[in-house]
Amino acid sequence: MKKLKFFQTFIESEIEKIFSESSEPKNLYEPVNYTMSLPGKRIRPVLCMAGCDIFNESEVKNTIYPAIGLEVFHNFTLLHDDLMDKSEIRRNNSTVHKKWNDNIAILSGDAMMVMAYQFISQSPSKILNDVLTIFSRTALEVCEGQQYDMDFETRMDVTESEYIKMIRLKTSVLLGASLKIGAIIGSAEQKEAQELYNFGCNAGIAFQLKDDWLDVFGNSSEFGKNTGGDIVSNKKTFLLITALNYLPEKGKKELMKWLQIEEFNKDEKINAVKNLYEEAKVSKKAQEKMNFYYENSLNHLSEINRKKEILSELAEFAQNFINRSR
Repeated sequence: MKKLKFFQTFIESEIEKIFSESSEPKNLYEPVNYTMSLPGKRIRPVLCMAGCDIFNESEVKNTIYPAIGLEVFHNFTLLHDDLMDKSEIRRNNSTVHKKWNDNIAILSGDAMMVMAYQFISQSPSKILNDVLTIFSRTALEVCEGQQYDMDFETRMDVTESEYIKMIRLKTSVLLGASLKIGAIIGSAEQKEAQELYNFGCNAGIAFQLKDDWLDVFGNSSEFGKNTGGDIVSNKKTFLLITALNYLPEKGKKELMKWLQIEEFNKDEKINAVKNLYEEAKVSKKAQEKMNFYYENSLNHLSEINRKKEILSELAEFAQNFINRSR
């Protein structure tokens, strides 16, 4: 994956330059710089640059600031998400609300949202309106996905289709938008730009399903945060929904007991629920669902009539989503 690796190295260097300078007030900008300095895959800016490269390599230079804007927005959502979920670890480091406090996390996150728009607005003027329209719609969809996720906290009847809709909004539309914004900067035809968007959305669903799987079955030292967090917080994931659907009555009652109990030992709850997940074979079912969306993503990618090596790299990139360990 030579081209994608090049984009990743380049964008990492640009982010390091931009977010290494100290600004005042310190307690507003230090958390921003800290968040942007945490080790990450830089998936969204890489996809933005790749989306442009597929159609017009000479225009890739014009994706740099929009790509950074997409990464800033993504990290803003993680900062606020960690606060809402009361997560203490992100990428093997303390979360902002833990390192500073809740109010600083809220305000620094707000600043990152504004900064994201500042970077996105540096798109070429001839397509700026289209880019802003896509980004604004996507940003709102991410908020909708987060709200669905929070609404699910008080529901015990969340369906698989509702869950897939939620993760599509919360996670995958930003991947699709990153590719589509790059494609628009590269002057792609509308149909091909949309196929690239659909590729990103399907790959993104597979990505989030794997994220849910890793939270239960992954290695915490590789995953970058403590495993079992979704179990402890009763998060309605594909794994939990599947277990409720496939467990026999006895197992379902035991799972419901763990979902309803208010005082418990974390490790005991995690181990008990994992055993129930294994009984319901949710790991296998989750992997099958990941593969379904991975195959869908490839179908959309095959509709793009460009003989470019980078298309093969994107296919491999999507495959890595379901093979990753963190």
